[in-house]
Amino acid sequence: MSTNESQDCWKRIGIWGDRTCGELKQQIHCRNCPTYAAGAVRLLDVEVSPAYLAEQTRRFAQRKNVAAAGNRSVVIFRLGAEWLALPTTLFSEISPLLPVHSLPHRRDRIVSGVTNVRGELIVCLSLAAALGINSTGTSGSARLAVLNRGGELFAFPADEVAGLLRFDDAELAAVPATLAHAQAAYTRGILTWQQRAVGVLDAELLFYTLNRSLA
Repeated sequence: MSTNESQDCWKRIGIWGDRTCGELKQQIHCRNCPTYAAGAVRLLDVEVSPAYLAEQTRRFAQRKNVAAAGNRSVVIFRLGAEWLALPTTLFSEISPLLPVHSLPHRRDRIVSGVTNVRGELIVCLSLAAALGINSTGTSGSARLAVLNRGGELFAFPADEVAGLLRFDDAELAAVPATLAHAQAAYTRGILTWQQRAVGVLDAELLFYTLNRSLA
């Protein structure tokens, strides 16, 4: 077969053509044929034009704007109408709602009772009550969040758990003066997520309050 006849023969009579090439019976596929390999060599040997080289040089020389990943990670959840967030490292598990058994001789808005999570009894708290938020925690999208801080386990119902968000401290906006006092006291700052204001909670202060409720 001449050079002209073999140019792109794989597209005309080969595997990507009408498959009338007599070599196919032996080679099975064009990629096994020396003619196809020779065509690849010719393609690689084609001289690159100065214009193409200049264009590619300009493209790769451009400054890259790399968006750095945030150095903090939080889980976003909803209590009533409020979107809030706590550090991801605190979350041990997110599960469907589980039955909560009240504690005898205990009347507390924050301590709801205990719940059985994988065979372990865990104190269930109302984060909404601690923050002064009106929430039932019983909507169709409600979930039970289990927090673990140095071995201290707490569970709380959330009306919705949206997922993770990474951010830098520089992205935190100041807490607005219009925020309810109880909630504002536990909020480090405000993040904007999907056009919503999300209050990033102060985990240290929050756990201090929860521990006092158990005392």
